[in-house]
Amino acid sequence: MASLKEIKGRIASVRSTRKITSAMKMVAAAKLHRAQREIGALVPYARELQAIVAHLAAGEGVVAIPLAEQREVGRVTIVGFASNTTFCGAFNNNVGRRIVELLASDYAEIGADHRRIVAVGRQLGVDLARGKVPFEAVDEELANKPNYLAYRVLAEELIKDFVEGRTDRVVVVYHKFLSAGRQTLVAETLLPIELPEGDSGPTEGPDYILEPSREELIATIVPRQVALRLFTAALSSVASEHAARMVAMQAATENADELIAELSLEYNKQRQQAITTELLDMMGGKIGS
Repeated sequence: MASLKEIKGRIASVRSTRKITSAMKMVAAAKLHRAQREIGALVPYARELQAIVAHLAAGEGVVAIPLAEQREVGRVTIVGFASNTTFCGAFNNNVGRRIVELLASDYAEIGADHRRIVAVGRQLGVDLARGKVPFEAVDEELANKPNYLAYRVLAEELIKDFVEGRTDRVVVVYHKFLSAGRQTLVAETLLPIELPEGDSGPTEGPDYILEPSREELIATIVPRQVALRLFTAALSSVASEHAARMVAMQAATENADELIAELSLEYNKQRQQAITTELLDMMGGKIGS
């Protein structure tokens, strides 16, 4: 049985740890609020850009879109999004596990030389290295503070690989942010892009006046949409990371409160027992004299 001094020391230690977890929870909540604002500002633009691409692809006439070419997958590129730090539950491990599952199932027949794994976030690289999965790391700052220009450069590199035949499919694995309490791990195909079926224009929405030609617009807008989807995945991953860390730190703080209550109860019990023992000893000594 632990002594009163040991229990008191442990209570002080748990209280100190609780202060840290509580502070980390508040920091994560503040960062989550900022990330939510960024996603909220981006969604309307992304939705409108997607509608424009759908209109261009579904208009009259046949327009070849190289980034929509469907072909047999002999080479694959997977871009995974995680974080640079820990204390966010199973957030990082889930991304690494999902990539390994994809390689073992959907792309099991593709040789290691024809697989390219791009890891965004230091912890994802740690998990992949532990599983002996070869990967390419990007600038760690992209996992902390997503920058559109940087992700546009990465998107242009992926587009070039796809057009020149160095990869047949590009997949992004990330946590899709739905709310502060709900994030879903998804594996979405970035390339080739999906186009609406049929060759007739959309029946709803605005009637666009195209200037310059549809071909020139597609050549400009479609790569921009790919870059925007990659950037959106990065923002969603960051928001999901902060939400996961906030939940994890909230749980840790609540566990600390419960542990402090249990230790305090045990301390009071032992203290009362010690007082009672001393009283009995004093009474026994007086009677004996």
